[in-house]
Formats: sequence, structure tokens, C-alpha cells
Amino acid sequence: MPKPNQHQPTEDLFGPVPRNFKLSPSDFAFLWEDCRRCFYLKVAAGFRRPPGPFPRIFGTIDNAMKDCFMKKRTEEIVPGMPPGVVAFGEEWVESTPIEVPGRESTCFIRGKFDTVLQFDDSTYGVIDFKTTRVSPKHLAKYSRQLHAYAWALENPAEDKFTVAPVTKFGLLVYEPWRFSHEIAADAALTGRLEWVEIPRDDDEFVNYLSEVVEVLELPDAPPPGRSCAWCKYRDASRETGL
Repeated sequence: MPKPNQHQPTEDLFGPVPRNFKLSPSDFAFLWEDCRRCFYLKVAAGFRRPPGPFPRIFGTIDNAMKDCFMKKRTEEIVPGMPPGVVAFGEEWVESTPIEVPGRESTCFIRGKFDTVLQFDDSTYGVIDFKTTRVSPKHLAKYSRQLHAYAWALENPAEDKFTVAPVTKFGLLVYEPWRFSHEIAADAALTGRLEWVEIPRDDDEFVNYLSEVVEVLELPDAPPPGRSCAWCKYRDASRETGL
């Protein structure tokens, strides 16, 4: 049986063949925005573009933050966070199939969230850790990711990790700004922590998924993104016969 992301026939004698597309929340931000063709090829055809370089320091800081805050009260982290405790970190989640308006195909969410908070009122929150200032224009992208994790947590596939209800989303943003060196061979980065709450809007998220599935149901890949360096390289290679 083919895996969900392997290329399957998109049409037969009776028209389009409905599929159940596996969607990764991490692709909802920059891959979707950067290049719909690369997104289509990855999800609908199982053809991934090579990963770009990612500075190791960001992963190191991210993991250190998670270790530091696990099981801590939120009011001890940043003023203004909803009262609760940092409860879970880095669990894989997977949702049941999602039916979206106007599409024959369905989709499901699979990915690993950063952190889940458990609030004092027995509800939950999904948060992401970010290093450096978050631009307001990127909040919609991060919102899609958080919505996806919440949807999978509240509508899990059989035997998958679940908590519910999820009532809040947010980003815990660390912006390093000062380097200190007080002991020989030891140094530290210090900076400011900020809590950025993101409103939940399931209707908007489902409309976004409908747009995604509409692209994935196309018989052929859509045009490349204007700034997609990988598509430009691949097209140039074809033109030169490489």
C-alpha cells in the first residue's frame, strides 16, 4: 500500500481521485509561503527539496529553554502568561482525517509540537519557542502551525497523544542582546523574554486548509515561487541538460 505522500493517480475515468494528504505543521509557515510548487511536490508527490542550512545555535538555545522551563509555573517565566504550568514537550501528534469545504480530498496533521501548557482551569495551551524578535507579518504563519497542533491534540488518530480542550496559543520569544564574560572560559548570552498570545480562529484555519488541499488536488504542480532558489536551480539544470 502506498504511503500517504507517495505519488498516486490524481484522476481516473470518473474524474479526480480523492486522497488523504499528510500535512506537517512546520511546512505551513515558510515552505507554503516560499514556493507552492515545492510544497505540492513534497506533499502530493513525495519529492522533497534539499534542506537549507540551519544554524545549530538556534536549536541549542531552543532546547535549553525547554529544559529550563519544564514543570515551571508560567508566572515565574513571563508576566502576563495565563496561569498554569509547563506540562509537556516535544510529543508527536496526528489527527484524524479533516474534511474541508468544497474539496473531495481530505487531509490529516502529523508533527511534533514544542510545548503544551496546562492551565489552572484544566484547559491547555500550545506554544512555540522563538529566538530573536518575531515580525508581526509572520504571526499568521506561526498561527497556522499552532492551530494545526491544537487540532491534532483535540482530534487525535487512534492511540495518538491527546489533551483537550486547547484554549490558548502563544509564542515565547527570547531575544538575546547582551554577551557577558565574568568567569574565565565561561560566558553567557542574556536578553528579554516576551509572551505573544495568538487568538484562536478555527474557521480561518479550516479555510486555509481548504486552500492547501485545492492546490494539492491539482493534476500538475503549480508555478514556482518567485524567490524559490531551488526551483530556479532545477529549471536551469534542465535547460542546460544537466
